[in-house]
Amino acid sequence: MTDHKQPSAEIAARAAQLRAELNEHNYRYHVLNEPIISDAEFDALFEELRRLEALYPALRTPDSPTQRVGAPPAEGFAKVTHPQPVLSLSNAFDAGDVRAWRERLIRHIEQTFPNPTEALGQLDDYVVEPKIDGLTVVLTYEDGIFVRGATRGDGLVGEDITANLRTVRSVPLALRQTDGVPLPARVSVRGEAFITTADFQRLNEAQLSAGERAFANPRNAAAGSLRQLDPTITAKRPLRLLCYAIVDYEGASPPPATQWETLAYLRQLGFPVTDVARRFGDLESAIAYCAEYAEARDKLPFEADGMVIKLNNLALARQLGYVGKDPRGALAFKFPAREATTILKAVSISIGRTGNIVPSAVLEPVNVGGVTITSATLHNYDDIARKDIRIGDRVIVRRAGDVIPYVAGPVIAARTGAEQPITPPTHCPFCGTALIRRPGEVALYCPNDDCPGRLDRAISHFVGSNAMDIVGLGEKIAAQLIDAGLVSDVADLYALRKEDLLGLEKFAERKAQKLLDAIAASKQQPLARLLVGLGIRHVGEVAARALAERFGSLDALLTAAAEGPQAFQEIEGVGPVIAESICEWANRESTRRLIEKLKHAGVDPRQQPRATTSGALTGHTFVITGTLSQPREAIAAWIEAQGGKVTDSVSRQTSYLIVGDAPGASKLTKAQQLGVPIIDEAALRRMVASDA
Repeated sequence: MTDHKQPSAEIAARAAQLRAELNEHNYRYHVLNEPIISDAEFDALFEELRRLEALYPALRTPDSPTQRVGAPPAEGFAKVTHPQPVLSLSNAFDAGDVRAWRERLIRHIEQTFPNPTEALGQLDDYVVEPKIDGLTVVLTYEDGIFVRGATRGDGLVGEDITANLRTVRSVPLALRQTDGVPLPARVSVRGEAFITTADFQRLNEAQLSAGERAFANPRNAAAGSLRQLDPTITAKRPLRLLCYAIVDYEGASPPPATQWETLAYLRQLGFPVTDVARRFGDLESAIAYCAEYAEARDKLPFEADGMVIKLNNLALARQLGYVGKDPRGALAFKFPAREATTILKAVSISIGRTGNIVPSAVLEPVNVGGVTITSATLHNYDDIARKDIRIGDRVIVRRAGDVIPYVAGPVIAARTGAEQPITPPTHCPFCGTALIRRPGEVALYCPNDDCPGRLDRAISHFVGSNAMDIVGLGEKIAAQLIDAGLVSDVADLYALRKEDLLGLEKFAERKAQKLLDAIAASKQQPLARLLVGLGIRHVGEVAARALAERFGSLDALLTAAAEGPQAFQEIEGVGPVIAESICEWANRESTRRLIEKLKHAGVDPRQQPRATTSGALTGHTFVITGTLSQPREAIAAWIEAQGGKVTDSVSRQTSYLIVGDAPGASKLTKAQQLGVPIIDEAALRRMVASDA
């Protein structure tokens, strides 16, 4: 039973604090377009206040965020009163929440409807649509002509952004006249203005090239673009629109009776409508579809923070009414958060297997997508300076799928003035050697091949699943071997004896033998995997396969390297930078000693040329940058299975650059300079599907 007793002074104070914080965050999000917390953090605060007000109704005040649907319009735009309220939705965070929503609908119908049987029979008809993370707009047409466009504002009153919306190419300026269907005298349509993830990446590249600050996320970019007082600025932004609801209607024929018919009608009038929407005859199928996109949200061309489940029967949805600000007839199934904000406490430094210095953020713990994050990559010191990230900043932390979390940038509006700039180191923190920066690269490097900070990374890379695949030899065991003085390079792994391992902590007879068997089995790995494992700078899986197919053995590769970079110039996928790196590596005395030790241990694979494959991608050469839905080597193998080629560097011979999350700026820039088409993974897969 709901508790209606008077709240304590402590609870009342907490409710007041939540109201003040939420109102401030609403203002920053909707008016200033400068949020300082993530949507998930806002939702948590809102839910806490909603629960308190449910327990203690006396806490509800007119200024509570739970009693309104948004924020007031900003100054500078004329105010527009919507013909009908443009409301938000209540949230569900798992399948149980969705089922509970349906149970509440059943109880409400049974208790309040004069003929509940008929209404209950219409409950098993749903439409599911993506919940696009953009800016909600309302478009009004009179006699088929676009006359006004407005933001959602507080749900009752928005801002007149007609001039800006006219610049968005997907907004129809006149509705389509179809045979036998008269245009409505007046119609107001609800939609979402957004920027695709691919366009967002290009927009930020252009912002940075012009010396401007990058946008934090596509939603902010869309909102900021549409709320420009100068429409010529909006016209330069890659805004798009998808429509999904009729807010108000006046016409000779009745409006659509269902949500599914509404989408078809909007499409018929010339409005852009999502092709992801689906209709289901039972709730479990609708839940399964939401869960499918919760796992595969990156397949969508835009940022989405969930899916929306709607009752298909619009008359029933209207009859059900509202609970507070939320319509009963629809529900937002929210995806797990992939972004949050927290405080950057310090910067730690690690060293990569090739000597590159890697700065990482030490963070106040924050939950992102169900995982508690305490550290995140900062990429490199140029990226830190470009984003103006400082110690003490409130920063945006992102985590896409299983990708290592990274700091996207600071929340400038949250600065207090106490933040401290981050200064790049001048000497290696592990060996004291002066750091260098190679021409054309952003990373700082320790040039000491024997730097103790590099050995554990070199071993971990050598034994990895895409290299020599030595199962059971993880980072902890590598550290044990190094600390015990048993290995000084990767070749020493093949000299390990059982008695060496039995002297280590937690090593018994069986575990020691399994590790030795795995090490021995790795001698049969092909040459391409060994080349990956040796950690040659710039040589990944793609270049390693090309080198193995061309030379067939380590001896042949070393002989070619002695001739200089020109020996590699005709190998597709091995450009000048990779060729220089191979020669630098191969001609070191330490490399020659390591190769001899490996050969002495029986690690000297030979490789036959690969048979050619034909398929949908035959004749096309691809370069991959950024993080895709699968590991890069898996994507490359799939492309090759379709007949395509994958190389590591962009050139005039490149057919397409495939861009994922956090792509490399150098590859993007070169592709743009050479006019190489830039596509995402979804477009790549469509190329294959269309040929099937």
